[in-house]
Amino acid sequence: MDSTKANIASNPVAEFSRTEGKHSIFEDEIRKLPIPVCSVFVGNDGRIRPASFKETGTIFQCEDHGRTSRAFPRSIERSKDTVLEAIPAEMSERTVGKRVAVLFSGGPAAGGHNVLAGLKAVLGAESTLLGIKKGPKGLINGDLFEITSKSINAIVNTGGFDFLGTDRTKVKSSEQFAKVMETALKNKLDGLIIVGGDDSNTNAAFIAEYFLEQGVDCSVVGIPKTIDGDMAVGKYLPISFGFDTATKVYSELVGNLTQDAASAVKYYHFVKLMGRTASKITLEVALQTKPAITLISEEIAEKNMSLEDVVEYIVGIITKRRLLGINHGVVLVPEGLVEFIPEMKTLIQELNHVLAEYERDIKDLPTLKNKQEYIYPLLTPQSAQLMASIPDEIEQMLILDRDDHGNVKVSQIETEKLLIEKIRYKMSQLKRHTDKYFGDGKGKIKATPAQIERFKAASFSTQSHFLGYEGRSAKPTAFDAAFTFNLGLAAGSLVLSRKTGYMAAVTDFDRGGRVLALPISGLIACEFRKGKEELVISKDLVKISSPAFNAFAENRDKWAMQDLFSSPGPIQHWGPTCRQMPMSVAFNQGYRDYRSFDFGTEQHIELD
Repeated sequence: MDSTKANIASNPVAEFSRTEGKHSIFEDEIRKLPIPVCSVFVGNDGRIRPASFKETGTIFQCEDHGRTSRAFPRSIERSKDTVLEAIPAEMSERTVGKRVAVLFSGGPAAGGHNVLAGLKAVLGAESTLLGIKKGPKGLINGDLFEITSKSINAIVNTGGFDFLGTDRTKVKSSEQFAKVMETALKNKLDGLIIVGGDDSNTNAAFIAEYFLEQGVDCSVVGIPKTIDGDMAVGKYLPISFGFDTATKVYSELVGNLTQDAASAVKYYHFVKLMGRTASKITLEVALQTKPAITLISEEIAEKNMSLEDVVEYIVGIITKRRLLGINHGVVLVPEGLVEFIPEMKTLIQELNHVLAEYERDIKDLPTLKNKQEYIYPLLTPQSAQLMASIPDEIEQMLILDRDDHGNVKVSQIETEKLLIEKIRYKMSQLKRHTDKYFGDGKGKIKATPAQIERFKAASFSTQSHFLGYEGRSAKPTAFDAAFTFNLGLAAGSLVLSRKTGYMAAVTDFDRGGRVLALPISGLIACEFRKGKEELVISKDLVKISSPAFNAFAENRDKWAMQDLFSSPGPIQHWGPTCRQMPMSVAFNQGYRDYRSFDFGTEQHIELD
């Protein structure tokens, strides 16, 4: 018996206590795992080094380039809105004495700690990496501390954002910008790294422009983070970090539910999946698990489907499955569905206008009924009628619960339960009027008398779920661990090359990784918020002409009529599935095999 086993045998309680503080057997093992590193960051001696950058000739400009030129004149003058590509550095010695600060912004995403590891590795012991506590608020308040190699060794390959913390403060006012500049000057920063989504990287662009305007010599670089996957730029940035981990977590859980449904043979599990705007999470989970029914918001908007159309679509599949003797299944519902149903979208847009203009008046009214009486006359008759037909609890969410941007908090709207109730009513209609809906006539569902009786005898039992927070701070997949480490190397290299106003990107996941720097000003467009237009990075939605959607659309009818579900199992760091990348990314990028990513040569990361 070896000494470890002997210790456990002699004192298992003491050995168990050693697993506290993120020291489970799994956590200790993943800290030891090597990370693939793009070749551009590896010197002839095999050690990590910074990269340099060259212009590619590819230019990013939004449709309203005149407006962005007025908002970011100095940034555009320097970058020329041109994409950069990382190349091996010519310098033989590492740049020393630099001070770089990093913050997390917005919701957590798996892999954030490896961004820090990449930054620390590329800066080296000769420069200083500073962590900013609790996101942009910590930047404004000047709450910084030095990140040591010991700290990095403890968090590599683990967790979400807990080492630094995060928040959703947006730097907007002149006072806030002045405070940010004060933090940069006081701490003698050469670089500021902002890890976040579209809002956070837009903030990075505005801070970079402000520093240039004020003559502050501090590079500002963004890193793309969001589990939603809606921060992507075609072949230049296939996906943001955190998406792969989140979708694999959700796919495991949905895979469990598909198995449970087929085992209990009586439930339809309605699963709402996180992703406020894009349905990318839902599409990826559908590709991974092959459930009976999947709704894609962008398709519903493209086909101009009403809420009733959506209900009838689901009821049609459930009915046909029941006629075949299948009375169970899983239904995937995107979080942001309500904003893509045309009449609901119109209602929400009208409410956004009304609530922005009359916010104080409405807020002062004591009851929901008072608010309804005030709001209804301000809406178009169609929207007022629709709003009156919505259950009070959902109507209250539409009126009262708004996010920091003045928009509806769609994650709190129980869309899955709204669908369940409407489907239940429709199924009851079918049972009561079988002669109207079943038969051999035109427009009727073809069914034998025995099938109709089977249909009438079956009950409609449901369970509802919302999968969101479960996937945001999981241990990163092997893919996200490698992706984020290389993004950290890229961002650190950009600062050392004195580039500002760029977002770090990695692409070509199937052949060693290609490292790019995208000019943020070229990604920004106008978006309607709180009753007015604002400049913000455009979200990347599911394209129903994309290879990934086509793969889903070509197979969903089979999945609807037969139990062909599959379960990807738990996240793997070793074994047959550990190198798999997101299926939707592989399809859309034209990779030949989604089963194996390639970021370069594996390296054990333990900093001195």
